[in-house]
Amino acid sequence: MPVRYGVRTTGGNVAEAGFDLAIIGGGINGCGIAREASGRGLSVFLCEQNDLGSATSSASTKLIHGGLRYLEHYEFRLVREALREREVLWRMAPHIIRPLRFVLPHHAGLRPAWLLRLGLFLYDHLGGRTLLPGTRTLRLRNDPAGAPLKGDYTRAFEYSDCCVEDARLVVLNAMDAAARGAIIRTRTRCAVAARENGAWTLTIENRRTGEREAVRARVLVNAAGPWVADVLAGVVRTNSSAKVRLVQGSHIVVRRLYDHESCYIFQNADGRIVFAIPFERDFTLIGTTDHDYRGDPGAVAASADEIAYLCDAASTYFTRGITPADVVWTYSGVRPLYDDGSSAAQAVTRDYVLALDAPPGSPALLNVFGGKITTFRRLAEAALDKMSPYLPPAAASRVGWSGRTALPGGDFPVDGLPPLVAALRKAHPYLAAEHAQRLARAYGTRATMILAGARASTDLGQRFGADLTEREVAYLIDHEWAETAPDVVWRRSKLGLRMAPAETATLDAWMASRMQAATARPERTPVGAQS
Repeated sequence: MPVRYGVRTTGGNVAEAGFDLAIIGGGINGCGIAREASGRGLSVFLCEQNDLGSATSSASTKLIHGGLRYLEHYEFRLVREALREREVLWRMAPHIIRPLRFVLPHHAGLRPAWLLRLGLFLYDHLGGRTLLPGTRTLRLRNDPAGAPLKGDYTRAFEYSDCCVEDARLVVLNAMDAAARGAIIRTRTRCAVAARENGAWTLTIENRRTGEREAVRARVLVNAAGPWVADVLAGVVRTNSSAKVRLVQGSHIVVRRLYDHESCYIFQNADGRIVFAIPFERDFTLIGTTDHDYRGDPGAVAASADEIAYLCDAASTYFTRGITPADVVWTYSGVRPLYDDGSSAAQAVTRDYVLALDAPPGSPALLNVFGGKITTFRRLAEAALDKMSPYLPPAAASRVGWSGRTALPGGDFPVDGLPPLVAALRKAHPYLAAEHAQRLARAYGTRATMILAGARASTDLGQRFGADLTEREVAYLIDHEWAETAPDVVWRRSKLGLRMAPAETATLDAWMASRMQAATARPERTPVGAQS
C-alpha cells in the first residue's frame, strides 16, 4: 500500500500515548532518525523548539559530498560512507539533489599537484560511484572553467559531487516520518525529561500557547544539534558529559560571478578550503569559515571578519575582485562537532558519535554528536542499531529500507526532471518556464498538488512577490509545518533573495491570519492520516 502524506497539524492529544521513541530536535539527524524508526514500525514522537531545520541543518554549504579535505585528516571511514551515500540520496530525492562538477585549481606553493591527484584517485574509488563521472584534468587556458579565473591558474582537476536543498531535505524526512505514523511537533520545546517507572516522561511546552503536556517513551534521543549539551544539563539533568565543540561556519551570497554551472573549490594559504557554487540561478554562494563559537547558537551571525575573509579568499582566484559591498545575503550556523581534542577548528572530526546512556534497569538515552548532512541516513541506521536492545524486536526489521525508498515528491528517475517540468507546463501552460522549473525542483511530483484544478495564474491566488503564490504558501502551511514568512522564503525556498521587505511583511501577516483562523476551527486530520 503506498504511503499517503497527510495534512500538517499541531494538535493531537499525546498525553495518553506511549511511544517507542521520543526525539528532541528537528534538524536533519532528528528527522532522519524519526523517518528510519517509523519506517521500521516503531511509534515515534519528535519535538522541535523552532521550525524544522531552522539552525545548523539550513546553514550548510548545500552539498552532498564525500568531503575531499577530510582525507587529509585520515577520515577514511567517514569519506567512504559519505561517498557511498551521494548516489543513494540522489536517487531518493532527485528533485532537491543534483550532480555538480567541482573545479579544483592547482595553486603553486600550496598542495602539490601529485597530492591532489592522489586524493582525487581515492575519492573516485573509495565510494562505489556508478552514476557520477570521475575526475579529469583541465587546462584552464582552453577551458570555460578558466575564463573567470586569474591567469596565474593554468591547471585544475574536475571531479563530481552533488548539491542539495538542505532545509527541504529535513522537511521531506519529517513528512515521510509523519506519513508512517510519527507525531511531529514544531514550536514545541521539551522542558523536562525524567526517568520514571522504567520509561521516560517528557514535559513538552507549546511555544505559541504555553500549554504543557506529558509524553511517555521507552527511549529518548537527544538530537538537539548545537543545544545537545544544554539538553543534557538543563532538560535531562544527567551527569553524562557532553564532549561537544561548537564551530561556526558562515557563508556569503553575491551576484553571479560566472556563466557556467560548475563549482569551484579553492585552497587557501591557511590550509582551509572555500567553495564558490552557482546558487539560485542568479547568485554565487561562497563559504565556509571554521572557528570556535561561544554563545547562544540561535544568535549566530556572520561577522565582518568572516565576510572579509571569504571575499579575500574568492578574490585570490577570480579575476573580478569581491568586496563586502557585493554581498547580498549572509547566513551562519553552528556545527555541534564531537570534541576530539583537535587544536584547530577545521581539523575537528566531522564524523558522528552516538553516546548511549543506559544505566541498568533504566530507560536508555542516546546523545547524537557531530555528523554531516550527507551521512544523516547512515547515522539514523546506526542510531537504531545502538538502541535496538531497548526497543521492540520489530526495530531490527527492514534494515536498509530508507535508502531504497523515495522521499516525498522524489518518485521519478534521476534524469527525470526535464520531463517533469515539461509535463507541468503542458498541463498548466500559463506557468512561466522558470516558475515551473522552481516548483518541480522544490516539490517534484507533488507540485501537481499545488497546481491542482488551476487553469490560469489567477487561480493560484494572491501573489506575494517573485513567483510565490497563495496556493504554494497554503500547501506549505498544510503539509510542511510552515508558520511564518522566514519558514517559506529562507528555508523551504530562497525566494527572500528576490522579495522586498514589504512583500515579506505582507506574506507574514497573511500567514498569521490563516494560522489564527485554522486554530479557531475544529482539529484537523492528524499528520499521517490519508488525504
